[in-house]
Amino acid sequence: MKMPCSLCNCNTRNFETINDREFLQCVGCKAILLSPEHYLTPQAEKFRYSLHKNDVNDPGYIAFVSPIIEKIRSSHNTDAIGLDFGCGTGPVIASELKKSEFRVDLYDPYFKPDKTALNKKYDFIICCEVMEHFKNPLKEFKLLRSLLKEEGKLYCKTEIWNEAINFKDWHYKNDQTHVFFYDRETLKWIQENLDFSKVEILDKFIVFTA
Repeated sequence: MKMPCSLCNCNTRNFETINDREFLQCVGCKAILLSPEHYLTPQAEKFRYSLHKNDVNDPGYIAFVSPIIEKIRSSHNTDAIGLDFGCGTGPVIASELKKSEFRVDLYDPYFKPDKTALNKKYDFIICCEVMEHFKNPLKEFKLLRSLLKEEGKLYCKTEIWNEAINFKDWHYKNDQTHVFFYDRETLKWIQENLDFSKVEILDKFIVFTA
């Protein structure tokens, strides 16, 4: 089923059909989208998220997210206020930063749904392994931008798609909760069209600056 891109509203083209799941590619921002008829129900989605083993004491996962932790520690003073957006059941980055005296609020639509966290401005926002779950990325990135103070930072982590990757073999598309995949062009579109002053596409994570 063809549909407009849920980020930039450009046309999409048929891309791949794998295990009866149809993927589309935006002809504008180059994102890859899972066709909406294959989305999980909210109940099934929450159950899948509850299986994630992001234990705040898991040294393996702490190592996985440590590049973002170290970047925040080196880029912000401890009086900076952060938000872990989509923190899930185990807010590992927030937990580690709190050990360094940072204050980090938590928000997750399923596990920390208190929207009072969305009524203030932040020096930095963490969006770690979250943006690939966005069914409406335009809405979500507009929200994230609105929550940042001037020159605030949005730290994102996701696997970035590129044409050198064989999509059929790409493990990242197998998670049924992953519905939107980003090309470097997609990230540049977000920066240029949603009022970010710059985007840095680093080896382990992405930084948008307000």
